[in-house]
Amino acid sequence: MTRIEGIASFVVLCAVVWSAGCRHAATGGDPISPGDLSARIGSAGAPVVLDVRTPQEYASGHIPGAVNIPHGELATRLAEIPGGKSAEIVVHCQAGGRAATAEKVLAQQGYTNVRDLQGHFGGWVQQGFPVERTGQP
Repeated sequence: MTRIEGIASFVVLCAVVWSAGCRHAATGGDPISPGDLSARIGSAGAPVVLDVRTPQEYASGHIPGAVNIPHGELATRLAEIPGGKSAEIVVHCQAGGRAATAEKVLAQQGYTNVRDLQGHFGGWVQQGFPVERTGQP
């Protein structure tokens, strides 16, 4: 690797680390752990859980009470999110990529209290938290 390639790689790495750290600041909230979310579901002041996976993924298993709006449809279905733009919204997908896209859409549309679920649905299941199934849509 040449010195220029090494410097370019370093700059790209720094940009990735910086953008990952800033993503939550742009949407208003720190990530939430599956345990903390589980403890709050069903309580007064519980956050909206926004599942941005496909309807098929959602039907095969989802966090109890989650609202399903696929990440590619979110910009046109914002009215389906309860609570308004200041409501606490916990966004998740299977592993994180689609949720990051959804969180950016929400921030661009003025949502101010958006949080990322640590580990996403995969982490939720892995830690043994409850899952609802609705069958195939």
